[in-house]
Amino acid sequence: MARIVGGIGASHSPTIGFAKDTGKHKDPAWKPIFDGFDKIRAWVQAKQIDVIFLIYNDHITSFFLDHYSAFVLGIDDRYAAADEGGGPREVAPAMGHLGLSQHIGMSLVADEFDMSFFQGKPVDHGFLSPLSMLGDEHGPWPGQVVPLQVGVLQLPLPSARRMWKLGQALRRAIESYPEDLNVAIMATGGLSHQVHGERAGFLNEAWDQTFLDLLHNAPEQLVNMRIADYALKGGMEGAEVVMWLIMRGALSERVHRVHQQTYAPSMTNIATLVLEDLGGPPDAAALAAHRQHIGHELEGAGALSGTYPFTHARSHANLRINRFLHDLVQPDHRARFLSDFDALAREHGLSQEEIDLIQGRQWIEMVRRGVIFFVLEKMAAVLGVSNPEVYAAFRGETLEQFQASRKVAMRYSVAGGEQVRAMDQA
Repeated sequence: MARIVGGIGASHSPTIGFAKDTGKHKDPAWKPIFDGFDKIRAWVQAKQIDVIFLIYNDHITSFFLDHYSAFVLGIDDRYAAADEGGGPREVAPAMGHLGLSQHIGMSLVADEFDMSFFQGKPVDHGFLSPLSMLGDEHGPWPGQVVPLQVGVLQLPLPSARRMWKLGQALRRAIESYPEDLNVAIMATGGLSHQVHGERAGFLNEAWDQTFLDLLHNAPEQLVNMRIADYALKGGMEGAEVVMWLIMRGALSERVHRVHQQTYAPSMTNIATLVLEDLGGPPDAAALAAHRQHIGHELEGAGALSGTYPFTHARSHANLRINRFLHDLVQPDHRARFLSDFDALAREHGLSQEEIDLIQGRQWIEMVRRGVIFFVLEKMAAVLGVSNPEVYAAFRGETLEQFQASRKVAMRYSVAGGEQVRAMDQA
């Protein structure tokens, strides 16, 4: 059974990554930053932490305003550094724990949190600034991660209470995972700062101390505060500390403060915090009931004949071929798909099996492998193949046999323009 050993709080300012990458360990102006993370690293090593559930916010790098979600859970096995404008940091990618991330995703949705999920996306300083500090002279931290990206830069933000409730649901999710793992919940962001407008440079160290004390001893007071209260006391961007309530909500009522430090050298009051969980083991019957609750909605769906539920596991295993076919929505990719397929497939790293599946129009074999229908529909449109022809192929029938089972024998497609008119006249 997975167990939550404790919680970590850490700022994620780009200051941190900059200091590490430029070797400022012994510079008196920068050393306090390293001192704080030394304490976190020592605790993580002493407690033999296997997985860090890392709560952060992206800074309009991998998550842009055209699709901005409140809670986005990573379900990948690798998280590489993003290019934030001047090239990516030279740090090792973090390794994800696929099984735990997929289990947490199922559990949170079962508990009525409307999650989004990501894979194949790089991570920026919100994630890597604190995590990269857990490595030492022997290399990067060797454990695995499960990231949660929280949308706290575009209003409206989830409330402090919603963060707290997510943390409570997260505890149920982690403790119901059957693998024997030591897990730490790491919340990042803050403390007080503002980086835009005439209020840029705002700091409030007195509030930061109060926040940390309340987080330890009386988190319910923080839960009852509004986002506007956090912005007033800690700066508009400093309101991101509501993410720390996810971490605190995942811990038991009884915690021991192992370490706490703040340092405000410039724009952000940089904090490091370790809270060790003193709660007892969960009730075995409650865990069994929660596992049943997680699987309730989909129980039996996997046994439906001729049905292939598109799970996170299937999605992850087939991301490359699904992405390749999804890219057919781009005119240049579409044109090369038709005129220069071999070179295009090589550039996208397709395996020979994937190439054969596509070139052979092996529709049902692709579905069985884990290609989602809605990219096959795009491929069919590019090739001038109607949807009913694909459905017939799934069933091992000719188009005529399939049409005979319909009320109306029709052909249609998601294609547009001349492509769809040509199909209609065929």
